[in-house]
Amino acid sequence: MDPASNTRPQGERPTIGNGRIGVLIVNLGTPEATGYWPMRRYLKEFLSDRRVIETPRILWWPILNGIVLTTRPRRSGQAYDKIWNRELDESPLKTITRAQCHALAARLAERDDRIVVDWAMRYGLPPINAGLRRLREQGCNRILVFPLYPQYSAATTATVNDVAFAELMRMRAQPAIRTVPPYYDDPSYISALAGSLRSHLEGLATQPDVVVASFHGLPQEYVDKGDPYYDQCHETARLLRRAMGWDEQRLLVTFQSRFGRAEWLKPYTDDTVAALARDGTRRLAIITPGFAADCVETLEEIALGTAEVFRQNGGESFSVVPCLNDSPRSIAMLYEIAARELSGWIAHA
Repeated sequence: MDPASNTRPQGERPTIGNGRIGVLIVNLGTPEATGYWPMRRYLKEFLSDRRVIETPRILWWPILNGIVLTTRPRRSGQAYDKIWNRELDESPLKTITRAQCHALAARLAERDDRIVVDWAMRYGLPPINAGLRRLREQGCNRILVFPLYPQYSAATTATVNDVAFAELMRMRAQPAIRTVPPYYDDPSYISALAGSLRSHLEGLATQPDVVVASFHGLPQEYVDKGDPYYDQCHETARLLRRAMGWDEQRLLVTFQSRFGRAEWLKPYTDDTVAALARDGTRRLAIITPGFAADCVETLEEIALGTAEVFRQNGGESFSVVPCLNDSPRSIAMLYEIAARELSGWIAHA
């Protein structure tokens, strides 16, 4: 046999890796600054996603580029500016997601020292494709993609997976990939929510008359087409009520953050809060179970905007339960879910 026949050809070399295992946690995204152009770049990426806006391009493109991206960046920038982390010059979502990554990495390393944890954003920086490449460069030939959305929607979980799989299409030597399923009914998630809610209520001088579970909105049309998001939000609320020993009057479900003129999932958070205040509710607390980390939707829209709506309509005491963020409860939950989904790749506990 000619020895030369066993010589590897020049050019791209296959990546064998060293058997490390990657976990990539992914959240929605964030602008890099609050000014017009950074906000415009972020909003254009977000609102150009066909999973987010399903309106035909021929109709949506003139609206997006002619109206939305002309007016909305300034308004959105003002909202972000109210909650911006000035010390690190970044949004709270980026600060918290990074902290979640580091804390989860420490927990998983105790379980298996081959695990590498990184983080990414679906929109903005750091991007998903770069996160996957970093894990490959560190020798990960098996990667778990963990979208930080408890409830599934095509506009959230699916678009994260789309981008991850698209990056795999560009790889010659692909890693094995798994994705974390929605965890809206996971016992560790419900337990973390209930524990967080109890701790928050214990710290209040007076107890709220009503607690509202506000989830991010979604166009009604998307649910009509088969998106399971609405049902999963209500199942989360049902399980949280059961954990708290409450009924439906004590914990209401609403939907926030609607955009445009189309009908979105109801009841709307702001309308519900206004009606509660007008009908005599004086003390109100809001929990936002669909958000893994505090962000502009919780810190500005709810904690500032919805609070103002409540007080303008006669409400007095308004409180917002922080998201799970990088709390010990959150990291324990993320660890439990990740460890389960890594089953077969890592040693049993």
